[in-house]
Formats: sequence, C-alpha cells, structure tokens
Amino acid sequence: MDLLAERLTGWLREQVVERGARGYVVGLSGGIDSAVTAVLCKRACPDNVLGIIMPCYSNPQDAEDARLVATTFDIPFKEIVLDEPFALLVRLLTGEEYDMEKKDLSIINIKPRLRMITLYFYASRLQYLVAGTGNRSELTVGYFTKYGDGGVDLLPIGNLVKRQVYELARHLGIPRRIIDKPPSAGLWAGQSDEKEMGITYQELDEFILTGKADERVREIVKHLAAKNAHKKQMPVIPPF
Repeated sequence: MDLLAERLTGWLREQVVERGARGYVVGLSGGIDSAVTAVLCKRACPDNVLGIIMPCYSNPQDAEDARLVATTFDIPFKEIVLDEPFALLVRLLTGEEYDMEKKDLSIINIKPRLRMITLYFYASRLQYLVAGTGNRSELTVGYFTKYGDGGVDLLPIGNLVKRQVYELARHLGIPRRIIDKPPSAGLWAGQSDEKEMGITYQELDEFILTGKADERVREIVKHLAAKNAHKKQMPVIPPF
C-alpha cells in the first residue's frame, strides 16, 4: 500500500504541473472515497488543497465526519450549506416544496450537481483542479451522477475497486468510524449504495477482479453498465 500511495501522490503532483494548475479542491462528504482522495491530494500539494463540505438536506453526521477528516489531516476546508438553493430550485422546477420522503432521482440528482457547481467555483477562483472521488467499482456500473459527482477533472482512485480503497484508507490512517460507515451517496435518509445497486461491493469487486460471479450478479452488472454507459461518454455528434 505504501508504494501505491506514493505512486498516486506522485501522479497527482504531475497532473498539477502538466495542467498548469496550482492545487486541488475536493468535496468532503464524510465517506471513505472522499477521505482517501483528500488525503492523497494533501500529500501531493500540502499547501494547495481545499476541502469543501456541502450539506444539502443531509445527515449531520456526514458533515461531522467530513470535518473530522479535515482536522485530522490538517486540510483547509469551507462548509457551504446548499439547502436553500436546492429547495429554491425544486420550487422553481416543480412548483412544489421539497419532500424528503420522495426518492425522485430527477430531483435528488440536483444535489450532486449543485455540489459540482460549488467545487468548480472554488477551483476557478484558486486555479485548482477538481479531484473526483469515484472508484473503479462505481465507474464499472456507472454509479454516479452525470455532471454531478461525475463532473470532475480527474479521478485519483479511479483504478481501485472498493476493497482496495478500504485497504488504502487503513494505510493512510483514515479515522475508523469513517472506514466502518456503510457506503452511501447520502442522497436521501437511509440511502445505501449496495441496496440501490442490488449487489454488494464484495460481489462487484470479485467480478471485476476475477470475472467470477453468479448469474444474478453478472446480469445486474451487465444491466447497470449498459444503462449507465452514456455517463462515461462524451456528447455524441453526427458521423457526417
């Protein structure tokens, strides 16, 4: 893990130089992926990294865990509460107040898209790059929001399946309570990555790394990958 951490840190340093940037901005969600990404960026650019905590009708524990990561690793951060702009957009678009009980993805996905706007505001102001937090497991099945958490400049842990992210997190010293949290995008109360996907990360990782899986897992992965393929493609243009 030490070699992996060093290689990723070195790659992040190279990217800053090659792209003519000054550092990195990272969304701190309180989850393991964002924690690992933020710490790698801090290692790469000790004086030029900014964490952004962006609650949006979120579980207060998530912001608390995000602050824990920032303070543990001495990462400067800003906390921008997005409840008001989110609720305003919901009213403008639907004519109704936001109902936290509804799981309407056309509404829920406004949250990560507002976060993307916020990250790029600070990235533009500081001449930083937006470091995304997506991992290989999520990318394989398209488990991210298009132009939301998928709207980033680079993905430092994009080649690591979830189990490898956990291994790297333990190596980096990420706080135990963050490592032990059930993976969640925090889009609604009680939301769980694995429940939403219909498979566990263990099953998904095993299939990605070895090709071994029962038929149920194979079909789910195939379905999700096909359904979400557009998220990983550039906008289509005519062939003529």
